[in-house]
Amino acid sequence: MNTPAKIGAYVLGLAVVFGGALGAGKVVGPVATSAAGATPAPEDHGAMAAPTASAGHDEHTTQQAAEDTPGGLQVSENGYTLTPLTSTLKPGEPADFRFTVTGPDGRPITGYEVQHDKKMHFIVVSRDLTTFQHVHPEMAADGTWSVGLTFPKAGAYRAFADFAPTGGDALTLGTDLSVAGGYEPRALPPVTRTSTVDGYTVTLDGDLKPGQASKLTLKVSKDGEPVTDLQPYLGAYGHLVALRANDLAYLHVHPDGEPGDGRTDAGPDIVFYAEVPSDGDYRLFLDFRHGGEVRTADFTLGGGRRAATPRQTPAATSGEHDDDHGH
Repeated sequence: MNTPAKIGAYVLGLAVVFGGALGAGKVVGPVATSAAGATPAPEDHGAMAAPTASAGHDEHTTQQAAEDTPGGLQVSENGYTLTPLTSTLKPGEPADFRFTVTGPDGRPITGYEVQHDKKMHFIVVSRDLTTFQHVHPEMAADGTWSVGLTFPKAGAYRAFADFAPTGGDALTLGTDLSVAGGYEPRALPPVTRTSTVDGYTVTLDGDLKPGQASKLTLKVSKDGEPVTDLQPYLGAYGHLVALRANDLAYLHVHPDGEPGDGRTDAGPDIVFYAEVPSDGDYRLFLDFRHGGEVRTADFTLGGGRRAATPRQTPAATSGEHDDDHGH
């Protein structure tokens, strides 16, 4: 797959390949083919391949090898392992969630590169992709990370650690979490191009086309007026996470341009470039900051199989949160 050739035509664009791989491995789990409720992903396997990582805002960069393995499907990769230390989780009760990332020597690593203003980005989603949190844990001197989490309902969740060890490649490791209690999964939210949250409306223009870089433009408005004073959040005007339904393969991308570069407006448009590996349904979560608050807009798109139709519904992630929390 000659990805650089495909994205070279996008001048000043940022393209990130969903599922780039650096090591030997194979795609794990089924590809979503409908907007039915998401099913649990397969167990993590020993096949090791580096996941996709977000590139710098002004460069066309991809990470890819002979075989494409989406990020976040493995708990261990290239000698690094994500290990949760908190086992008891209850719905609706705040928890001090703790975890480590061990290195090839089996010890928790303490050296991390700063990426987008943080050393660790931690994403938690329910398996049915109806809830989403993007948080930033704090690390103790011994390499133990901790963050306050509240799980809104019982059931199965997937957590992703998005980081780069000092001197190493960026990685995304994933692990399953279980929250005690009765659980009835919801159907995947219907395909939509419009999301509403706290009086804001975010519309999405563009389609996901497997095998090629796709331009996605997200426009933010409030009370019918375009928002032209978006505030920087983690060094950008917006952060987009995409997850493939069924196996929850992970992609974290950032927009074309950055605050203060002399060419990127502070809204209402936020432009992304992304490449998905397959047909199927994808959930997209956009974090943006305005009025001192970070909010999350969510969408469901079909990856080339069918076109999304306009449909305005309350976002599953509706609600205000602080700089580090999405709901």
